[in-house]
Amino acid sequence: MPATKKEVEIKFLVEDLRALRRKLRQTGFREVTPRTHEINTLYDTAKGDLRKRDELLRIRKYGKRWIFTHKSKGTSVRHKSRAETETEVADGEKLAGIVQALGFRPWFCYEKFRSEWTDGNGHVVVDETPIGNVSEIEGPPRWIDATARRLGVTRQQYLTLNYVQMFLDWKKKTRSQAQEMTFRAVRRTSGQWSVVGGQ
Repeated sequence: MPATKKEVEIKFLVEDLRALRRKLRQTGFREVTPRTHEINTLYDTAKGDLRKRDELLRIRKYGKRWIFTHKSKGTSVRHKSRAETETEVADGEKLAGIVQALGFRPWFCYEKFRSEWTDGNGHVVVDETPIGNVSEIEGPPRWIDATARRLGVTRQQYLTLNYVQMFLDWKKKTRSQAQEMTFRAVRRTSGQWSVVGGQ
């Protein structure tokens, strides 16, 4: 059965991946998923009905796994919070065919390499993206703030943007003509790898 959960998280930009990984180990985190390639495709109707409702429908290939996700409209104050329902599927390409047969169309693709860490209470993920390195802290709100402090992240560094918003901000800043957040598209159109925000 698919699991629905309340996703609470913040993102922050990462200047030094090696230093972040060292801090994670020093503060009691262990790596539960090593660096793994991930490709995500978002789907919507031709009229953009899901985007208008601030919802997300995604098929993700994470290593050899396929994961199908729906995220509801959320709230963003200090942390970003929204309901998330996801399930693992056997064949993401066949699922994409079904989703398109139902009237949904792919509208955005983004790619990254992700590693996942935990201390048993929540998760920290480290993402290497075409527009820079980003980390997410996900778990109970108080734990998020405590973990951020342990990692030397201030509240002024918290981001609640999703990757689509970050990519659009990056495009505006760099004037890139890339239409998707993949390594090939970003390299081909801009040759720039600086993340939004200048870090």
